[in-house]
Amino acid sequence: MCTGAIVAAASIWSVAAATAAPPSARNLADPQFTPATTTAVRLTSAKRSAVSAVLVRELALARMATAKYVSDLKRAKADGYVIITKMIPNMGYHFLNPKVKGFDVRKPAILVYEHQGTRWQLGAVEWVYPSKPAKAPLPGAKFGTFGAACHYVDGTFVPEDSQDLCPKASPQTGATFAFWHPLLYTMHVWLWYPNPSGLFASLNPLVAPFDKG
Repeated sequence: MCTGAIVAAASIWSVAAATAAPPSARNLADPQFTPATTTAVRLTSAKRSAVSAVLVRELALARMATAKYVSDLKRAKADGYVIITKMIPNMGYHFLNPKVKGFDVRKPAILVYEHQGTRWQLGAVEWVYPSKPAKAPLPGAKFGTFGAACHYVDGTFVPEDSQDLCPKASPQTGATFAFWHPLLYTMHVWLWYPNPSGLFASLNPLVAPFDKG
């Protein structure tokens, strides 16, 4: 595994472990902690530990399933992923597999890549929803949004509230129209690149150096 992937793995495991951290001995020794509150703290810690275990298990499944794509965009394309955005600052290039439906942690709908020169590095995986899920697919998951837009085959896109308003060709490049979507709720998981803003944050300041492609 490459050094970047090892760093990313450490970041993910540390995030998951932090959710399970027990209260400090100093806090438990505090006079304000009665037996009842101490029990409550322990129950909360146990609950966090259980949530953390679920998240770690799901992330491990996701990593095993997507490891083949980490530095191999060609393979991702062969498996059906097509470009839908060029570089979005502090995020990446987005590649969608239109055959992926619903949520399966082993089959992300979108792969988010960083690009430099001739090299491509998978940074995050992503799922999108027409409405915000009542229950997060992964423990602790957070959602962003992506406004309604017209997408073109080369990854350019134009914000538009209706498909009827979509230009037949990309205003930027002349590329052929591909599809339109309404407002979407997005769930990013920075599975292969560390993110100080959090595992589920939409933006990642550490990928800013790649903003120019």
